[in-house]
Amino acid sequence: MKAFFILLATIVAFPLAAQDGAPPAPFAYRQLDNPAQEAAAQELMETLRCLKCQSQSIADSDAAMAGDMRHQVRIRIAAGDSPDEVRDWLIERYGDYVSYEPVMSATTWPLFAIPVLLVLVAGLLFARRFRRRA
Repeated sequence: MKAFFILLATIVAFPLAAQDGAPPAPFAYRQLDNPAQEAAAQELMETLRCLKCQSQSIADSDAAMAGDMRHQVRIRIAAGDSPDEVRDWLIERYGDYVSYEPVMSATTWPLFAIPVLLVLVAGLLFARRFRRRA
């Protein structure tokens, strides 16, 4: 019976031990010294999605992953990369989903084409229906 309670306590305590105990990245919450670079980094962070929260930008999220992404954005901007270069690097690393500004590509063109096709089909159906009445 004692072994059962030890096992139960271990199972209950295991998720608590898995919590992220690592300190945040240095530039996760600290701004860059150069105001122009910080403004460029902040503007870029507003357009990048937190992969953990999914509905917040990395500028608004308190998730550890968003902090790491803010750190990477600030470090790369401070190193002289342009915001477009940083965005491209993050998209290459995390995929198209990281950006709030979708890009037309071989894998995403149906997302742009299908709504247009549905509107055209609906317009044709309405036109046919109203011509029959007249």
